[in-house]
Amino acid sequence: MSRHLMGAGEIARRLGLSRQRIQQLAERDDWPAPYDELAMGRVWLIADIEDWIRRQRVEQQPAPDTTAATGDDQPDG
Repeated sequence: MSRHLMGAGEIARRLGLSRQRIQQLAERDDWPAPYDELAMGRVWLIADIEDWIRRQRVEQQPAPDTTAATGDDQPDG
C-alpha cells in the first residue's frame, strides 16, 4: 500500500507560500503531525494537509449577514 506524502516544498507550491512559511505553520498546534522525518525534512500525509486546508477555509469564511433578513437595518418611522 502506497502512502501519499508531501514535503514542505510540495505544500508550499500547493498553497502558494514559501517553504519557510510552511515550516512556520508546521509549528502551530492545529497543523497536522508529520507522518515521518526524512533526511530531506518532515513529510505529511496529503489527506492530513488537505483536511487542514479545508478547516482553514471554513474558519475564514465571514459570518452570514443576518441584518437584511430581520430588517434591522431599516430606519424607524
